[in-house]
Order: sequence, then C-alpha cells, then structure tokens
Amino acid sequence: MDSSTLPALPDMNNNAVPPQNEEGHSDIDADVESTNRPQTIDPNAIILAEALTDKTISWQIHNCKIIKKTVTQDLPLPFLYHYDNLDDGIKTSHPLTPTLLAQFNTPMPTHEAATLMGIGEALFAKPWHIKIIGSLVVFSEALQLAVRLHWTNTGKETQQIYTKNEADALLTAFEDWQFFGRVDVLYKNDKQTLISIDEQGSQPESLLTIDASHDYQQLLATHALAVIVKLEADKVDLPWFDKAILARIE
Repeated sequence: MDSSTLPALPDMNNNAVPPQNEEGHSDIDADVESTNRPQTIDPNAIILAEALTDKTISWQIHNCKIIKKTVTQDLPLPFLYHYDNLDDGIKTSHPLTPTLLAQFNTPMPTHEAATLMGIGEALFAKPWHIKIIGSLVVFSEALQLAVRLHWTNTGKETQQIYTKNEADALLTAFEDWQFFGRVDVLYKNDKQTLISIDEQGSQPESLLTIDASHDYQQLLATHALAVIVKLEADKVDLPWFDKAILARIE
C-alpha cells in the first residue's frame, strides 16, 4: 500500500520522533524501561506482538521509505566468486593454477579477474550487489497504536544477485526480505493497557508495560527481538507489509 493513499495522521507522523541516521537509528534513544510491575496480565490488555499479527485488525502502512540503498555491479568480489560463476567449458580450458589459487580470496572487480585469467571480461557473469535498508510505520486508528519497524533484503554487506537487469535483481533480492533492528512504539490510548512479552526473558523484564505517550518510545532490545520473531513467523499471512515494501523499491 503506497503511503500516499493513506489517511493523514498528523499525530503519528514519523516527524514526531528524533532525527534518524542512515541506519534508521535515533540520535536520542527514548527507551521504554521495564519496572518491577506485578507479572499478572490484565485480561483486557493489548499484547503488542499478538496485535501486530492479528489479521482481524485493520492495520495500515504509513511512511514506508528507503533509508539506505546500494544497487550496483561495480563492487569487487573475491576471485573465487568470479571463477565459480564461469561456464564449465571455460573452467576446463582455464584450470586453476597455483597463481590463481593464491588469489582465491582476494577481492577484485571483474576486469581484474579477466586480466588475471587472460580471458575477456564479457565471459564473466557480473552480479548485482544489492543492500536496501528501509523503515515503515504500521498503525491502527482503532487501537491508537503505531509501530515503526525496519526492513532489509539482507543482513550481509550486500546480496549478490545474478540477473540480466536491475528490476529482476531487486525482485529476487526481496523474495526473502526481513525485519531487523530497533522497534519504536507510539501509543496514545490511556484507557487500555499495552504490554510486550519477551517469552525468553527472565522476571520481571519479560513483561513490559508500554505507557501511553505522545512520543515514540524505543522498545528494549529483547522485546524488539520478540516482536520481530513473531512478525517473521507470521509474515506470509500479513501481505500489507510485502505490498508496501515492494511498491517502494520498484
């Protein structure tokens, strides 16, 4: 869903949070701190991870944007990557020599690999190097809840995709995109409790009450991870995320 089609949310706009750097991190972290609250869960409470994966809630995507983008064919690769992607016939006629083996882990652009082997550069497959980092806000007007998440195509420095054109490379790279990093919560409903549960955590940190606020609050890392794990597990059933991200990268 393209953010331009969504209703205006002046009170949930990303402009309400501190400026972010290119990795999507705030210069001033407003951490949500856990306290020694009783570990009894209010039966009427909203559980953050469960709500975010509840298909019956009318979730909308706002401000899906790219923070950092690398799409190029010009980055160096270790020589072994260049060699492995040659046709078998070329590898047969140009077997590995001690000189080539000594360069196996040396990063180099395609033209240097071609010079090293004494063959034409056109014989090498040139992969697309892709790394895109972005963020989005998923929100429910009914719950008065907005959550800012970060997404990427890979946790590596770049992902190498062997396709002829850039458009196909981008689609291939995002066949298995993932959420990662920090999670920020904006919750304005002081009539209903919002909690986060870290099922792997220890008491009392495993249960976190998120107070109503007019500012985004950064979840503790363990609770952010719990939310991301739940989203990743149910992502296939939450198509609005995939639709918004694919629309942004095209």
